[in-house]
Amino acid sequence: MVIESVHPWKVLPREARQIQLDLARQVVIENRLSAVRHVAGVDLSVKEGVARAAIVVLRWLDLEVLEVALAERLVEFPYVPGLLSFREAPAIIEACQRLKIDPDLFFFDGQGYAHPRRIGLASHMGILLKRPSIGCAKTRYIGRYEQPHVQAGCYTDLRDKDELIGGVLRTRTDVKPIFVSPGHMIDIATSLDFVLECCCGFRIPEPTRLAHHAAAGKLLT
Repeated sequence: MVIESVHPWKVLPREARQIQLDLARQVVIENRLSAVRHVAGVDLSVKEGVARAAIVVLRWLDLEVLEVALAERLVEFPYVPGLLSFREAPAIIEACQRLKIDPDLFFFDGQGYAHPRRIGLASHMGILLKRPSIGCAKTRYIGRYEQPHVQAGCYTDLRDKDELIGGVLRTRTDVKPIFVSPGHMIDIATSLDFVLECCCGFRIPEPTRLAHHAAAGKLLT
């Protein structure tokens, strides 16, 4: 993939927040999906100051793994809640640049629109990649919600004040829900549908579950 660099990454936290505010104006929370043939899961691990990004490309709908791209980079941005994309994106971009297959939809282990400035990792990367993207987080960052029914497939709204910013989705019966928010070029309902379609008996959708294993250096099983 060819990715255009739209801003520097080695910046101060206050500069990073301003970049987010500027980019947030470009986030599109409506469907711009064309035919989906390939989806990609993205995750990253950090150990001893080195970020290891993994992207796993799967065929839609059978979710067969077609390609895995990895990249390692030194972490150059501190851990600051709300600014994780500045810490993680450089390694993810390098991994994306190694892909031979151009995915139609990206799943990120992290937040999308459910972010104080409406630009979590999935939204930030969606803008850079110019592709639809979804944030699939294991924990809530912002917003209020009611617990969804215990049955798999049930969900409730995730709201920040009066704004709907995502959904709280039960992917397995009697298992903790996950927090889904659109990243870019996709709406909330469609994001929930795609995530649920990708849950193959696990709490986490298959694209990001496999990317998590790959980022940790484990076999994809």
